[in-house]
Amino acid sequence: MVTLTFTKEVRKNYLLRKFYYMYNKIKNMWGIFKDNNEWNEKNVVGFIAFLVMVLFALLDLMTGYLGKDLVINETIYDSFTWVVLGCFGIAGAEKFAKK
Repeated sequence: MVTLTFTKEVRKNYLLRKFYYMYNKIKNMWGIFKDNNEWNEKNVVGFIAFLVMVLFALLDLMTGYLGKDLVINETIYDSFTWVVLGCFGIAGAEKFAKK
């Protein structure tokens, strides 16, 4: 059996590289909200709201299976529904209006 041992300096360099990689990823993430990019911000926000709605549905199914009731304020769920419909509706209208 072969065991690998790393010196403190090797571990420190690895952690620094990992930190700078994550720092650059987070810094570049905000690039999607600039005016000149390839991302449609409305689609990003709509997709995140849709994921939250799916999470609500899955949690409701899991708690129902366990015999408990998941109480979600109807206003909150309806708000996410309107955000999804608004974002995807506006993005879809923009797509067809360009032609």
